[in-house]
Amino acid sequence: MAVYTEVPDEALAAFLADYDIGGLLSYKGIAEGVENTNFYLHTTAGSYILTLYEKRVAEGDLPFFLGLMEHLAARGLACPQPIRNRAGTALGRLCGRPAVIVSFLDGVSVRRPGVRHCRALGRALAGLHAAGVDFPMRRPNALSVAAWRPLFAQAEAQADRVAPNLAARTRDDLARLEEAWPRDLPGGVIHADLFTDNVFFIGDAVSGLIDFYFACTDAFAYDLAICLNAWCFELDGSFNRTKGQAMIAAYQAARPLDPREVESLPLLARGAALRFMLTRLVDWLNVPPGALVKPKDPLEYDRKLAFHRRVTGAEEYGWTP
Repeated sequence: MAVYTEVPDEALAAFLADYDIGGLLSYKGIAEGVENTNFYLHTTAGSYILTLYEKRVAEGDLPFFLGLMEHLAARGLACPQPIRNRAGTALGRLCGRPAVIVSFLDGVSVRRPGVRHCRALGRALAGLHAAGVDFPMRRPNALSVAAWRPLFAQAEAQADRVAPNLAARTRDDLARLEEAWPRDLPGGVIHADLFTDNVFFIGDAVSGLIDFYFACTDAFAYDLAICLNAWCFELDGSFNRTKGQAMIAAYQAARPLDPREVESLPLLARGAALRFMLTRLVDWLNVPPGALVKPKDPLEYDRKLAFHRRVTGAEEYGWTP
């Protein structure tokens, strides 16, 4: 369960007293997610999400995240809207943690996305990139290629306990990606963590994008590569080219990829897989005693990396001219 910080009733009541969101009727912890503490709030005025920031989220980055959500919502993107308190600020403190209340979005996430979901996600991703073009703030991607070797250093000595020869495979991936990582691709605001649980659907239509706490300034095609990894692999580890084709075609209908992005897609997809394998590996090897959150399996992305190493062109992900 993703509740790292318990919130006493009295502390919550005092926090909510600064907001014009009606009287509290009920609240409960939200099990999904592994980064922050989240509660569902039901008040006389409606439904909201309360987040207390933990782990990797740096407090100094919160103005970027909250400002971005306000910016995107103002441009019509369906994403959480930070709720400002009576003093006019969105960010507060609760139980010693930075905390924010955001609007509640209707919809459900899909565990096993189909082709139609991948197509809708491609359209939504292009819409996010377009809506963020004029966002004035910038935040470097703290988990891009320069961060991967330091991450691996935290796990290298124990990596082969998780899977045979994992350390050697990772060293080879790092060497290749550090040498060839594409630079100066078209970019701007990206989500950088658009997994299936961060996208809501009503029917076949995307009803909302959530969890912007890895958002940053980076290459648009890298965001697409993250989504190909997260949405287009089957449970047996095979890549579903039909899903990839639907996602890429829908994205391209709104924002055509330029030749540099197409050429770089295999490296970007391999790098995206390595990034999530590494963060999962570090978490897997460093579970705090008594933790209620089960870390995600790093070997899921080790298997995806095996596919990416064999890819020779963007066509294998479903790109068509």
